[in-house]
Amino acid sequence: MTTTSADTPAAPEPLWRPSPERVEAAHLTRFHRFAAEALGAPAPSGAGPAGDYAALHRWSVAEPERFWEAVTRWFDVSLGDGPDRVLADAAMPGARWFPGATVNYAAHALRWADDPARAEEPALLAVDEGQQPRPIGWRELRDRVAVLAQEMRGLGVAPGDRVSGYLPNIPEAVVAFLATAAVGAVWTSCAPDFGARSVLDRFQQVEPVLLFTVDGYRYGGKEHDRTATVAELRRELPTLRATVHIPLLGTEPPAGALAWNDLTTPGAAPPAPEYRRVPFDHPLWVLYSSGTTGLPKAIVQSQGGILVEHLKQLGLHCDLGPGDRLFWYTSTGWMMWNFLVSGLLVGTTVVLYDGSPAYPATDAQWRIAERTRATLFGTSAAYITACAKKDVHPARDMDLGATRCVATTGSPLPPDGFRWLHEEVGADLWIASVSGGTDVCSCFAGAVPTLPVHVGELQAPCLGTDLQAWDPAGKPLVDEVGELVVTNPMPSMPVRFWNDPEDRRYRESYFESYPGVWRHGDWITVTGHGGVVIHGRSDSTLNRQGVRMGSADIYEVVERLPQVQESLVVGVELPDGGYWMPLFVRLAAAAADDQALRAAITTALRTELSPRHVPDAIIVVPGIPHTLTGKRLEVPVKRLLQGTALEKAVNPGSVDDVALLASFAELGARRAVSAGGDEEPRGAGRG
Repeated sequence: MTTTSADTPAAPEPLWRPSPERVEAAHLTRFHRFAAEALGAPAPSGAGPAGDYAALHRWSVAEPERFWEAVTRWFDVSLGDGPDRVLADAAMPGARWFPGATVNYAAHALRWADDPARAEEPALLAVDEGQQPRPIGWRELRDRVAVLAQEMRGLGVAPGDRVSGYLPNIPEAVVAFLATAAVGAVWTSCAPDFGARSVLDRFQQVEPVLLFTVDGYRYGGKEHDRTATVAELRRELPTLRATVHIPLLGTEPPAGALAWNDLTTPGAAPPAPEYRRVPFDHPLWVLYSSGTTGLPKAIVQSQGGILVEHLKQLGLHCDLGPGDRLFWYTSTGWMMWNFLVSGLLVGTTVVLYDGSPAYPATDAQWRIAERTRATLFGTSAAYITACAKKDVHPARDMDLGATRCVATTGSPLPPDGFRWLHEEVGADLWIASVSGGTDVCSCFAGAVPTLPVHVGELQAPCLGTDLQAWDPAGKPLVDEVGELVVTNPMPSMPVRFWNDPEDRRYRESYFESYPGVWRHGDWITVTGHGGVVIHGRSDSTLNRQGVRMGSADIYEVVERLPQVQESLVVGVELPDGGYWMPLFVRLAAAAADDQALRAAITTALRTELSPRHVPDAIIVVPGIPHTLTGKRLEVPVKRLLQGTALEKAVNPGSVDDVALLASFAELGARRAVSAGGDEEPRGAGRG
């Protein structure tokens, strides 16, 4: 990572610092001492946690073989007869980690059941909208996985076969995933709010042999039947050998389907667990990109790569271990579900919440954190912003004494979000804004328990990740906006995309701009004191008069206004060489679409950012379209505004509400034939 020069300005005063006692108790601190004693990492200098972490990070990226050996030894990873070496080839793509090693993810996740003192403690806490936690002990979880894995083998499921889940965030999903990993098969899942076309766009690529489904799900106080969708999935997935029915709404299995309880009830003498050891790079699961402009990328990550990366993230960066409880609001259609389940690897109790993020009231997630005694509560930046606008007061109204960290992802946490958490949840709260991606199912930068927290910043790049900000020529930048790149391989990087001959699509996705270097597609700033600021996606770059701007910076200012519920900004290059930057806003319920609104937005952007950030038009829309995992559709909207037809600009199955795109498509079509190029959707206001 780029270091700072001697004349770098002093770091701003942090919002929070960990106490010396907290630093001393951190798993990261003890790991650092171990790595120094056993594998040559620089010893803690006594100069302070910031200097110690920076030195450990430099060593972790300069000596990747020693660092990842330290991780496997610290977490007692079973590698079979042992690898030939840690990293056989450091080239990207194609790095080969721990060749010759064999592993099983499920064996590590369930080994805590072997401790008699912990066997009855909860491995999972299941919560629905009734908000009453239901515990599943370590032994019970292990036994159910063992029974299901045995039944799956009886159904002919073999290593490498794909097993799919159309499931909400419930214990059955965890059992099915762990049984799949135990067999050596490959897991893939979608949430039941995905429509049939969206699911088939994903599952048809990987040709599953087994499908786990529910009959429906509950959300927002209502039941949503999915029997017709399940029937369509069964018809359109010809490789299926069996379907397993989970009666979440209490229905009987459809014709030809197997009953969940028949395959998972341990009985008086459950079978001994059997874990198939597989090569380190054997596929563990397939995740999917959003697929907004075509079929989703089917991203394959390995058993060993995910195992060691998630041990590092959850055990060192999130500072979790036995006795802790991890609650992250997510669904099975988002990589954070996979990350959440990996809390089992470090012996942490995992909280599974199935329901709406804000039912029966906006403070619902805080109530769950309170009732489950969550040590780390993870949510979205959007949820924090919503709580601030809805006048939620977590510390005043709830007992959150067990929660020592609130983490956010999905989009950058704005500075006001940091301040709100500090004021409304606790002055001694560790705030961890993190950023990574489905592509690695992990974080590039984020939580470090021994470092201070600065407003608006991720604390630091993660260990083993040589994250930098680069200019177009590949020059590292400090305190300037650049492309987020990673210059060394990470174990959880995809081993490949499914059905991607010669890795063509894989290479095009990450390695075209800087050969041999991972370009992620985000604008970032690496600060002089080692923090990281995320500015938004670089593939939807705002570039006015040669100055690159991040959309996240604009959202942070605009959405602070009480009149604005949500916003979306894009920059459109015009055929005559001009540039048009409209801002679309969804108003809060009581707000008026008037000149006062436009003046407030313009003044805020001009004052807090710069005149360049003021949009060319402010257009009120009924809603902002998102991917199924909640990300704003900046690139498809830009394409629509450039005149691309709706069916070519976006995959409808990837969008939460495709009807919202109609006004953008209409505006793009009219602009394409307009001489002045200044038209807008009917009924929309214009600045």
